[in-house]
Amino acid sequence: MKNIKAIGTRASLAVSVMLMPLLAHAEDKLDSGDTAWMLTATALVLFMTIPGLSLFYAGMVRAKNGLSVMMQCFSITALMTVLWMIAGYSIAFGGEGAYWGGLGQMFLKGIGVDTLSGTIPTTVFMTFQMTFAIITPALIVGAFAERMRFSALLLFMAVWLLVVYAPIAHWVWGSGGWLGGKGILDFAGGTVVHINAGIAGLVAALVIGKRKGFPTTAMPPHSLMFTVVGAGMLWVGWFGFNAGSELAADGTAGMAMAVTQIATAMAALAWMFSEWITHGKPSVLGIASGAVAGLVAITPASGFVGPTGALIIGLSAGVGCFLFVVKIKPALGIDDSLDAFGVHGIGGIIGALLTGVFCAPSLGGTGFGDGIESIGQQLGVQFYGVAATLIYTAVVTFVILKIIDVIVGLRVSEEAETEGLDLSQHDERAYNL
Repeated sequence: MKNIKAIGTRASLAVSVMLMPLLAHAEDKLDSGDTAWMLTATALVLFMTIPGLSLFYAGMVRAKNGLSVMMQCFSITALMTVLWMIAGYSIAFGGEGAYWGGLGQMFLKGIGVDTLSGTIPTTVFMTFQMTFAIITPALIVGAFAERMRFSALLLFMAVWLLVVYAPIAHWVWGSGGWLGGKGILDFAGGTVVHINAGIAGLVAALVIGKRKGFPTTAMPPHSLMFTVVGAGMLWVGWFGFNAGSELAADGTAGMAMAVTQIATAMAALAWMFSEWITHGKPSVLGIASGAVAGLVAITPASGFVGPTGALIIGLSAGVGCFLFVVKIKPALGIDDSLDAFGVHGIGGIIGALLTGVFCAPSLGGTGFGDGIESIGQQLGVQFYGVAATLIYTAVVTFVILKIIDVIVGLRVSEEAETEGLDLSQHDERAYNL
């Protein structure tokens, strides 16, 4: 019974249908401890978006756009909730298939008070996954901040959730998903959340174009206090994100929490010292960005690696994301406003690939994916999953953006951009001084 209960990751939901009827019956028994933890974890992940990500992003834009960023995150939270209930959950987890779960559970058909997913109510599992579907599109906002029409944003996010996020979630975590079947290890969303959002953000930034005056006009953050408070909220909420992905209150969840803390702290220090060495002084924005990079990188690995692996993943993410954001991005001339790709895309890739290394039992990990026997094989599968996510998301995101540009137009006018999105899109000011 203990071993059955320990099979608690979302991937195990796909495997459970193949277990013997007696074992399946034993697993599908409500556990109040698991349920209490998952209720808490779900609230923590929602806390990551509102207010965590909202404050983190709002502080990094200019004062005339701060309210618009918070509005974008808030409205995405509401819109994704409704769409997840209508069709998103069904596409991701509603049935068995290589590429999607079908539409059989639209409007949460068949899910009631007594319906279970393993040892927790299906309603709790559905809502936990809903919070992931909320924060992933919200992360994209950082790439095109200060220049996208609000109507275009809502339309883009609605389509993107249903044709990009939900299918990829099924590929990795759903019953019969083709990437999960290959043995990819993604405990809490390296490919599904961070690489997915990061590459979508990069494509959006390139399609929409650079902000007016970029890069010659100074565009400093208007409130680093907001950003640091938001980063702290993200750090705390991330324990629900990673440890919650075990779907049980057990030893794997405990280790996921521990390695999340270790990797985040190491990445924050790595970014801070990298900046200190290269620029002479450590910045508050730098250490906060480093912490988020560490959170991102440990996400796919959190249920599969030990403390030493977490330390190296954090170090790699802190240095790697710093180099991309501070050195490579400026050289490429990309206006990824708040480094959605620089932190989530690059950090997600680093974490996904290093998961394939430090999952090895010889390096303190829990073992390889199904049918995989070496680090080389696991790395190959991880790379395959990263590449599949990058290609699919980039192509489909580009198509969605181009269609929406024809329908409503993606970008605000020059006058509206100069005035600021707070006034031009919402007729409000963040500050009345």
